[in-house]
This record gives sequence, structure tokens and C-alpha cells, in this order.
Amino acid sequence: MDGNGRWAQQRGLPRHEGHRAGATAVRETVYGALEIGLRHLTLYALSTENWKRGAEEIHAILDLLHSEVSANPFQDLDVRLRWHGGADRLPADLVDLLRLRERTTRTRSALTLTMCINYGGRDEITRTAAALARSTARGQLDPDLISEKDFAQHLPHPDMPDVDLLWRTGNEQRTSNFLPWHTTYAELYFTPALWPDTDRRDLWHAVTEFSRRQRRHGAAPHLPERASHAEEDPRDG
Repeated sequence: MDGNGRWAQQRGLPRHEGHRAGATAVRETVYGALEIGLRHLTLYALSTENWKRGAEEIHAILDLLHSEVSANPFQDLDVRLRWHGGADRLPADLVDLLRLRERTTRTRSALTLTMCINYGGRDEITRTAAALARSTARGQLDPDLISEKDFAQHLPHPDMPDVDLLWRTGNEQRTSNFLPWHTTYAELYFTPALWPDTDRRDLWHAVTEFSRRQRRHGAAPHLPERASHAEEDPRDG
């Protein structure tokens, strides 16, 4: 969800106003996901690299996250909220609130909304490697026989599905440490509009574009069989 700061600066506003406008776009996108029956939506809200920003902006982002999660705008909808990221550096009250929302929405099934907050892809891979090392030290795994399935089962959210479509706004064309394990075969989709200018129609257009892509996962494209040259002549008796 890129472009909040630029959106505000273009309007002569402080950067945190861009994040506030971006929160409105989040709600709009979730409503759009529900309308088309999307089962999973994962939003990159705060990365481990974002801590390099100014203290004032970080404080504003954390306040906004707490306000949005506290307001619980999807309370009356069949939306399951999940948090993906580390608790370190986050305020304890925000961590408690995120865990509360996870517990109280865990039985909902229409849409799983995963919020990546204080998340980094390399951090996730590192933590998974540590979990594998602990299992190996306990004798639960043979290090010479560790498979991709074993690795996936030690991820922080082992039931999280692979990403089909990775969509980034703001005209930036890179993945920026976002779900590296899950996006291995994701279709990439980049759009120029800044995130606060995004609404549900943009989500629908992204899904439509995805539906046009051919997903072969390394296989060769299917070629139609050639017609036989030995077909019977209809003039023969």
C-alpha cells in the first residue's frame, strides 16, 4: 500500500495525513474483497524497515494502527483478522489489541484479513530457520532430510496460503521484503495511483487482470492437438 506520504506532500499536508487517508482506502478495499468473494487479503501495513523513518511519522502510524484496530470497523462482517509480524518494538497495548482481535474473530470464514505489522520477509525466514534448528536439536528432524514441507510447517503461520497476486501501488516495482516464501509464484501487478486514491474498483481491476494471466508454475504451455491428416473423406461410402 505505497504512496501515503507522497499523497499528503502533494497536497501540502503532513505525511501522517496520508496514512489516515490510506486507512480509508483499506476499509474500501476490504469491502470490495467481500463483495467479490475473495478469501484472503494480506496488507503490508508496517515493515521492519519502516522504523528508519522519523519518530513523528512512526508515532503517527502506530497511533493510527491502534485507532483502526480499536474501532474494529469490520466487527459486523464475516472477517477474520490475523496479525503477521514481530511483537518487538511495538507498543504493548497494540500487541494486546491485535491478539484480542485474532482470538475473537478466529471462527469467521468469509475473508481472512492478514495485517503485516512490524513484518519483514527476511526476518520471517530467519525465525523459521531458528525454529527448524530447534526441532533438529530435539531430534525431531534429520537435517539431511529437511524438505520444503518441513520448512513451511515451521513458518509463523503455517496455514497461510501462497500468494496468487501481489499488487503494489504508487508506481514502485519491487517486492520490498514482502512474504518471500509465499510469493515465489505470485503474479506481480504494479499500478501508478497512490494508495489513498485507491478504491474497490481498483481491486476488482487487479483481480480481472490476474484472471487473464497464464499460470504454469514451470510447466510448458498446453498446445492443442493437431488434426489428423488421415481423416476419412466424407465422400467415401
